[in-house]
Amino acid sequence: MTVTMIKERLYGKTLNELIAVARRVKLPGFAARQIADWLYKKEISEIDEMTNLSKQMRSLLSGEYEVGLSAPLNESASSDGTKKYLFKVLSDKYIETAYIPDDDRATICVSTQAGCKMGCIFCMTGRQGFQGNLSSNEILNQLRSLPEFRKLTNMVFMGMGEPLDNLAELLKSLEILTSEWGYAWSPTRITVSTVGLKSAISEFLEKSRCHLAVSLHSPFDEERRKLMPIQRTNSVKEVLDIIRNFDFNGQRRVSFEYILFKGMNDSPAHIKELARILNGIKCRINIIRFHRIPGSEFFSPDMEETIRFKEALNAKGILTTIRASRGEDIQAACGLLSTLEQNRNNQG
Repeated sequence: MTVTMIKERLYGKTLNELIAVARRVKLPGFAARQIADWLYKKEISEIDEMTNLSKQMRSLLSGEYEVGLSAPLNESASSDGTKKYLFKVLSDKYIETAYIPDDDRATICVSTQAGCKMGCIFCMTGRQGFQGNLSSNEILNQLRSLPEFRKLTNMVFMGMGEPLDNLAELLKSLEILTSEWGYAWSPTRITVSTVGLKSAISEFLEKSRCHLAVSLHSPFDEERRKLMPIQRTNSVKEVLDIIRNFDFNGQRRVSFEYILFKGMNDSPAHIKELARILNGIKCRINIIRFHRIPGSEFFSPDMEETIRFKEALNAKGILTTIRASRGEDIQAACGLLSTLEQNRNNQG
């Protein structure tokens, strides 16, 4: 019986971690930066492609490590150019990644967890329950293994899972994305979304310079608690206090995501309360039209009503935009594609 050795993945490691790897296999100190250069700037997929390392050094490295990239299992293409990719992670789980082209921008929307424990009632991913945190390798592999990788201009952590519930791996991913030894992206090209985890928001703001997007969806405590159970322990007021007390200097931006539900959170009272609770915070609101999921009781208002809601908020002094709905013909709502694949796998 042959036992296959499972090798540790190099891709997704920070420079400090690569320094530790070099020490472990007795490579010279300078090798760590060379490895980082091959991983994040030269797009190699095999250790043998690291040609400025000697053959012996490559052999020592290959004994315990591999680059560790994996291609998507399949893709769905929308008539509007949006694509969704399905990746296998955590041995037997599935996540989704979206590619969204828009004129001179090309955005990737990545997942940070398989499933989610936040339980938002309008979210298909939440219905899956929590299946596990992704490693920085599995997070960044979505970027690197995308066929459109070289076209990307922006990245949003708004896919499956709650990014700040996987804070350590998120911060590692952001370090690799923004460091000069990594991809050297400007932090202003990256936005991290959260339902509002108090302690994690504070740490994220201190340790990163990327944009923050808070999923709001209602300014009223009881109503938001019904939509988003996190409101019971991490209230909007507490989250807003943290944001108010943080110095958002330079180009760093905070925004609030607001899915509009017809007859629920789209009244003049909601507009008035949003203006009250966001007073004094330099921010924008992104109105999102609801992508329906099976069995959902929610609907989006029509576009005319949505525009009226947006204009009323703008009149209150809050910069408000309507995010274009993309990919509605390819299971666009986050979690639908992976749920179908998981169910198919369970039945097989």
